[in-house]
Amino acid sequence: MPHSDSTRLTVVLFRGASLGIMSFAFGVFDLAVHYGAMPELDVRVVAGEPDAALAGGGLTCPLPYDLAAVEDADLVIVPNWSRAGETPPAPLLESLRVAHARGARIAGLCSGAFVLAAAGLLDDRPATTHWAMADLLAQRYPKVQVQQSVLFIDDGDVLTAGGGAAGMDLGLHLIRVLRGAAVANTLARSMVVPPHRPGGQAQYIESPVPEPDLADPVGETMSWALGRLDQALPVDTLARRANMSRRNFDRRFREITGATPANWLTHQRVIRAQQLLESTELPVDAVARQCGFSSASALRPHFRGAVGVAPATYRETFGVKPT
Repeated sequence: MPHSDSTRLTVVLFRGASLGIMSFAFGVFDLAVHYGAMPELDVRVVAGEPDAALAGGGLTCPLPYDLAAVEDADLVIVPNWSRAGETPPAPLLESLRVAHARGARIAGLCSGAFVLAAAGLLDDRPATTHWAMADLLAQRYPKVQVQQSVLFIDDGDVLTAGGGAAGMDLGLHLIRVLRGAAVANTLARSMVVPPHRPGGQAQYIESPVPEPDLADPVGETMSWALGRLDQALPVDTLARRANMSRRNFDRRFREITGATPANWLTHQRVIRAQQLLESTELPVDAVARQCGFSSASALRPHFRGAVGVAPATYRETFGVKPT
């Protein structure tokens, strides 16, 4: 039996759960036990639905605990829910509500946020998920205040994170909260990962350039502008191109894109900068000028605001590698 002072961590898995999902779900905590940072941690893996098992590498492992471990936990992590268009099992949702009511922290990683939302734990609260599923989360659960781009959100007793490594970021954040920064930083060094990526840092989001409706004068003007991002494009010029008054152009543009023409143009320039940083070895100053910015220093705040890192850092991660 675990010691009475133990911290009880329960991880909820469903059919088709993989070893990779588990590594993001509680790998940080498992290593915290291994390295002696949290020797009192009591980890329990629970089947969130009948016949759930952990699989990978030719192994299939049954899950030893039932939903009673959820209701008795101090921290519950739901790392995924592979059927985001369906409602999770009712018994699990009720167990999550019971755990939350008695004071447990509940965390949803990636598509696991859909489970928390279905349980009503995200109503009228900020939450995130993998960027590719953010629109679906907002559509299915309109009471959730979805923040698409951030790595993770700590809203006190309820936490959510984006996909993949954002789950590890959230795990280190929780260890920092539970055991202090020194313990979290020592553990991060042992894992050879960054000790602290703030939750507000942006996920790396694939932002495809939209296909404007060329039959619409505003859509045709958008397409025209996308071919001239290296040039100054005052909104008055765009309105004249569409043969519209500035007021009507602004109104129609917002109807189509949900953004002002100026904000849309800046966003498209940043997307173009991302593409050039990924696919060319142009200096950042040259990239900036090809995207309509006067210099790298002019590009930098817009790029960091949209992507979360500086252009040079983005290139180090995603740029072409010398052969």
